[in-house]
Amino acid sequence: MHSIYFLIFRRMRQPLLTLVVTYAVAVLGLSLIPGQDDAGNVWYMDLFHAIYFVSFMATTIGFGEIPYPFTDAQRLWVTFSIYATVVVWVYAIGTLLTLVQDKTFQQALTESKFTKRVKRMRDAFYLVCGYGETGSALIHALTERDHSVVAIDINPDRVNILQLENLRQFVPALHGDASKPIHLLEAGLKNPLCRGVVALTNVNEVNLKIAITSKLLHPEIKVICRSDSHDIEENMASFGTDHIINPFDTFAHHLATALQAPGLYLLHAWLTGGRGYSLEEPIYPPASGRWIVCGYGRFGKAICQRLKKEGIEPIVIESKPDVTGMPQEGYVLGRGTEAKTLSEAGIEQAVGLVAGTDNDANNLSIIMTARELRPDLFVILRQNQKENQSIVNAVKADMVMHASAIIANRIRVLLGTPLLYQFTSLARHETDEWACELVSRIGALVDGERPVVWEVELNSKQALAVFSAINQGSLVTLGHLLVDPRHRQRSLPCIPLLMKRGEQRSMLPAFDTPLKKGDHLLFCGRYSSRDRMEWGLQNVHALNYILTGESASGGWLWRRLKRNSSFSKAVKNSGDDAIG
Repeated sequence: MHSIYFLIFRRMRQPLLTLVVTYAVAVLGLSLIPGQDDAGNVWYMDLFHAIYFVSFMATTIGFGEIPYPFTDAQRLWVTFSIYATVVVWVYAIGTLLTLVQDKTFQQALTESKFTKRVKRMRDAFYLVCGYGETGSALIHALTERDHSVVAIDINPDRVNILQLENLRQFVPALHGDASKPIHLLEAGLKNPLCRGVVALTNVNEVNLKIAITSKLLHPEIKVICRSDSHDIEENMASFGTDHIINPFDTFAHHLATALQAPGLYLLHAWLTGGRGYSLEEPIYPPASGRWIVCGYGRFGKAICQRLKKEGIEPIVIESKPDVTGMPQEGYVLGRGTEAKTLSEAGIEQAVGLVAGTDNDANNLSIIMTARELRPDLFVILRQNQKENQSIVNAVKADMVMHASAIIANRIRVLLGTPLLYQFTSLARHETDEWACELVSRIGALVDGERPVVWEVELNSKQALAVFSAINQGSLVTLGHLLVDPRHRQRSLPCIPLLMKRGEQRSMLPAFDTPLKKGDHLLFCGRYSSRDRMEWGLQNVHALNYILTGESASGGWLWRRLKRNSSFSKAVKNSGDDAIG
């Protein structure tokens, strides 16, 4: 707001001073030039009438001469004053129009409006820096879960696109450089309602600057950063960045999980995937044999490093080894789109192929050429652009690495369901048989669609009825939350995955576990079960029906009708007895 005032006064100072001086000279001259009244006597216009006449003369011209007809000298001065004030007004209005069209002034107005809107927010929100593919996917996921979001992006076109998006909640967006502290502060970095900062720009150094600024100005805030450089990751970790997500390392870890424990990989995919999609089929990447990796950039290096840890020596195909770096083992010079290059790499004996270049057309060409030579290959495709989703689906790769989707999905889990992140971390230490059994249980409940995952905290806001019942000494178990509040004999199609009580965490807790205030619970199941469970959590009468089987009448009208019905029945019974 101060910058707006500064711009206005700086640009309008000269026109305003010129306008004031012109009016002052016109008023002074009119008050000094002698006139004549109706009797022929000399008179001088007083200052008040001079100001009044010049004011309406300069704006309307046509009220007439006051209080007496003017002399020729007065009319000559008025003529001069008319042209002078008109010219000055045109100059002032032109300067004002130029100011309104000035990009700096418009940006200042936008920032002021944006800052006021953020200050008026009443719900906790997350600050997302960068609205590219990753930021778009994340903001859509967060708003679908009723989380408030504030966005910053350096590209004005992206900000305009965000304003046109059909989101569940309005997202205030600012066109600005997120690496500048002033823009982070305008976006609510120091606001007590700001729950976290997510740096998703495509420049590692900018993400680093955002993380440093956030931790310095708001040390308690959660900071999540995207990075594809190990050096930048170490720098981010040195000052306490909460989560650093490298999409290439993350996918390489997923591949290792699929190699070691396919059931655990499938469980992770089902629980962390978005709602509304069909359940994925299990995949079984070959854990031995020859793998060919096309592209030795950041993604190729991460895959090769992970395959080596699994005891697999990959063959690399790279067209620019002087740029990406020379693999320690042998490599084949080329892009992999030619049958000759693939044959040199031993495609006839290969069991797995990674099309990992930074060009989607080349990756698709690599897969199509390789399948002609070896149809039964296990294929991993790197997708770089979201717009190519339809042709990526058509190629039917066994695994797809889309960096933006991986980052957005990981952050969505961290912010939306943090207990799920803890559950997946604990599940890594379980056996594949354990994961396969849990996958079977979930698959039997969700009827072909990915399960919905949600959290419940037993407090007065999220579980008022249960919280009150525990306060009153009633015994409420985990199994009671799984009862359908409409039919007590039925169970909701969901599974409790994790219970957190203080620092203690229990996976797949028993149904007869007594609940306590402050417990954090993680469930997965059908979408409908979440709404029905909330009814039992919040509604006192629904919970009473679950606990006792008695359906209490809650409304005043229902109680009145029930009382009248009981009275009528008693009267009728007494009348029947008298007749008998």
